[in-house]
Amino acid sequence: MSELIQEFNDYRSRMNEKLLADNNKIVKRIFNLDTNAYAPGALDVKTKELLGLVASTVLRCDDCVKYHLETSHKEGVTKEEMMEAMGIATLVGGTIVIPHLRRAYEFWEALEEEAGN
Repeated sequence: MSELIQEFNDYRSRMNEKLLADNNKIVKRIFNLDTNAYAPGALDVKTKELLGLVASTVLRCDDCVKYHLETSHKEGVTKEEMMEAMGIATLVGGTIVIPHLRRAYEFWEALEEEAGN
């Protein structure tokens, strides 16, 4: 696994375990709500992940962008679909999101390399 992807996933898993072990009811409910929000519903998971990717980019949350990129990739999102979504995010968010666009592109390349694309 790419070092970039591995470091992100290891850190995310380790810290999520610590946060959830702290047994804070509000934090647990937010985590649960987040998980359930991205479950299949009127919108499929792929669409929801792309929506999350756009929102996360506009909000400039690199961790969230990476999470949505990885999940989108697993859901079969193509590079063209991802870039179209990121184009919309850049249009909505403005030029301030360009550094996040760069890091997203780098992470996507790592995902593709790992998948052998």
